[in-house]
Amino acid sequence: MLTDIEIAQRAKLKPISEIAKIAGIDEKYLEMYGKNKAKVDLSIFQEPGKKEGKLVLVTAITPTPAGEGKTTTTIGLADALRKIGKKSIVALREPSLGPVFGVKGGATGGGYSQVVPMEEINLHFTGDIHAISAANNLLAAMIDNHIYQGNKLGIDPERITWKRALDMNDRQLRYIRDGLGGEKNGRERNDGFEITVASEVMAIFCLSSSIEDLKKRLSRIIIGYSYEGKPVTAHDLKAEGAMTALLVEALKPNLVQTLEGTPAFVHGGPFANIAHGCNSVLATKLALKLGEYAITEAGFGADLGAEKFCDIKCRMTGFKPSACVIVATVRALKMHGGKDKTQLTEEDLVALEKGLPNLLKHVSNMKTIYNLPVVVAINKFPTDTEKEIELVETKCKELNVNVVLSDVWAKGGVGGEELAREVVKLCEEKSDFKFSYDLNDTIKGKIEKIATSIYGADGVDYSEQAEESIKTLTSLGLDNCPVCIAKTQNSLSDNAQLKGAPKGFRVTVRNVKISAGAGFIVVYAGNILTMPGLPPVPAAEKIDVDSLGIISGLF
Repeated sequence: MLTDIEIAQRAKLKPISEIAKIAGIDEKYLEMYGKNKAKVDLSIFQEPGKKEGKLVLVTAITPTPAGEGKTTTTIGLADALRKIGKKSIVALREPSLGPVFGVKGGATGGGYSQVVPMEEINLHFTGDIHAISAANNLLAAMIDNHIYQGNKLGIDPERITWKRALDMNDRQLRYIRDGLGGEKNGRERNDGFEITVASEVMAIFCLSSSIEDLKKRLSRIIIGYSYEGKPVTAHDLKAEGAMTALLVEALKPNLVQTLEGTPAFVHGGPFANIAHGCNSVLATKLALKLGEYAITEAGFGADLGAEKFCDIKCRMTGFKPSACVIVATVRALKMHGGKDKTQLTEEDLVALEKGLPNLLKHVSNMKTIYNLPVVVAINKFPTDTEKEIELVETKCKELNVNVVLSDVWAKGGVGGEELAREVVKLCEEKSDFKFSYDLNDTIKGKIEKIATSIYGADGVDYSEQAEESIKTLTSLGLDNCPVCIAKTQNSLSDNAQLKGAPKGFRVTVRNVKISAGAGFIVVYAGNILTMPGLPPVPAAEKIDVDSLGIISGLF
C-alpha cells in the first residue's frame, strides 16, 4: 500500500494557471510561486461577482489517536461535488511546522484525498507563517528596545503580555528569562514563546478583510500595561506600519489543487485548541465568490473549531453556513467508549454505544444551538462492520440526522458522491443560523454559556488571576467581544482524560487575556499550553531526503 506522500509524489499535477482557469481566476491576478503554487492578488475582490456560493462547514467529533480524517473528508467532499457536476472550491488552513515534526503530522489530507504539492504545503509553502513569526517578533523587539531607550510610555516590564513566537514545538521556550548580560544587552525580565499559530498576529491575519483592516487590527494589539495600569498598544510603539509591510504579500490567498484538480485555497493556520482554528477570511470569501459551493473546515472537534467558526468568524464577517458535516469513525467512537487503540479492529457494539454520546453531543450542538442542517460522515475503514454502522445510523436518526459513508481516502471524489448529494440537499433547506451567546453578555456569561451548552459542564470556576483579569478588561470597556476558549482538544471538558460526553464536571478558567487586534478575549481553561512540546518519538526522526531531493516520511 502506498503512503500518503508516495501517492502525492506520483500524482500528475496540472499547471496552476490551468487550476486558476477552472476556478475562474483571470491570469492577471495570479502571482506564480513555481509551477504548482500561486498567490491571488487582492484586487480580484474589486471585480463584480456572481451570487455568492453556499458555505459548507466540515467539523468532527472529539479527536482520538485513532484519527477521524476531517481534512481528508473536506478535500474529498470538494472533489465529489465536482464529480456530480457542481463547481466547488475548498478552503483550508496552512499546516504548522510544529505538528508536522511532532506527533500529529501534516494537514493536507490523506490517501487519494489530498491537496498538493503535499511536501511544499506541509513545509515552508509560500512563507506566510514565517512572515507572521517575523511580524510578531518585530513587535517584541520594538517593545524591549523602547524600554531600553528610555521607556517614554512607562511600560511596566512585569506586565508585558506580548510573547515572542516560533512555528515549532519547543517546550524549552515556554518560560524564559532574557535580557541577560548586563545593562547594554537590554533589561532582564521574564519572557516566553508561543507557537506562531497561537499568536494574535496569526488570528489578526486570518480575520482581516483587507490591507487597511490588517493595519488597523495590528495597531490595536495590547502588548501590556504601563506603570499606571493603562494599556499600551502597538500603535503607541508606532509598530503597525512595519508589521503590515512584513505581511502584505502573505495576505494574498494561496492557490493550489487537490489530487483531482479541484481548486484549493490554503491560507492562514491558527490552531483551534489554543486559537480560533479557521483559515483566512479572505480565502473563504474568495471561495464563496468563485464557487457554487465553498467547502471549509474548522480545527479539532466541533466544540472548538466549529464553535469558534460560528461565534467568532461568522459573527465578524456575516458568513452563514448552509450546512454542516460532522466527521466520525467507528474506530474513534469505540475509543471514546473505552476501547484500547490496539483493539479497534474487533466488532464491539458495547464500546461503540458507550462512545456514541460524543458524536451525538456534537450533532445536537450544531443542529439545535447553531440551527444548522447536519449530516454525519462516517470515514470508512475496512474493519467497520454492518452492525456497527447500523448502530451509528440508528442513534443519529433519533436526532433526525442522516449518516453517510465516506470512502474518499481510498477512492477520492468517487468515494464521496453520496455525501456530496446529501450536502447539496441540505444546502437547499431553510435554516436560521444563530450564535451560542450574545455579545452583550458579560465575559463570564459568554464563557458559561459555552461551557454549559457546548461542553455540557455543570459550571465554571475562576482562578484569582482570571477574576482580576476579567475585572480589568470590564473596567477598560473591553468586555463586549467574543470569547476564544483555549482548552484541550482531547475532551469535551477541560480535562483530557474525560472521554465520550462527560457529565458532572466543571471548567476551570486559569486566566483571561484580551486580543484587541483580533477582536476577541482569549480564555485559558484547564492546563492548556500555547507552546506545545515534542513527543518521545517526534515525526521529525522519520523524515528524510535522498540525493535527488525527494522527501520521505511526511504524513
